[in-house]
Amino acid sequence: MPGPNSTIFFSSSRSTKLTLKLRPVSSKLDPTQPMQFFTGSAITEASPLPAAPPGTGAAGNNANMLYVFNRAGVCLLNREWLRPLRTLDPNQDHKLMFGLLFSLRSFTAKVDPTVAEKGNLGVPLLTGQGCSFYSFTTNTYKLSFMESPSGIKLILITHPRTGDQRESLKYIYNLYVEYVVKNPLYVPGSPIQCDLFTKNLDQYVKTLI
Repeated sequence: MPGPNSTIFFSSSRSTKLTLKLRPVSSKLDPTQPMQFFTGSAITEASPLPAAPPGTGAAGNNANMLYVFNRAGVCLLNREWLRPLRTLDPNQDHKLMFGLLFSLRSFTAKVDPTVAEKGNLGVPLLTGQGCSFYSFTTNTYKLSFMESPSGIKLILITHPRTGDQRESLKYIYNLYVEYVVKNPLYVPGSPIQCDLFTKNLDQYVKTLI
């Protein structure tokens, strides 16, 4: 049985390697404490909008796609920068991505070696409950994930050789709060159509390395 800091590798007939990193997180939230993020590692606190890290001219092509889902599984944003091949229509694509997240969260909680009592596989988990994950890597892309206490889920698809994107996801979430949540014209649960948000997002992802 793998330990809480284990790395699990999956392989298929196409020699695609999937690396899943597990980290235990607490299931208790204290409303008196600063906002926290659940990324599969120890809980980290939100910070004011940070300065974007310096980019390197060649870093602009590392970001492929970004998905933003709310607690109900509604896709609020699907931003694409590099996706040469599309095999599904947008609705199917969104359902597949959210279903993948649901299954991975359930799986990581089920195999968590630090918890004696485990629920049935496939049972929905509360935000921040049990063990979660923050990324996996295949031979063609890397998927990084972050969930906020309010249930907002960010999924960033990047080049497989990019580094840890947890700080990048927190930065993107801060952009979302600053330009979407605080926008008096935005209706919660509706698709994100905010020019300032997309402009700053597009500029930021060019710095990812």
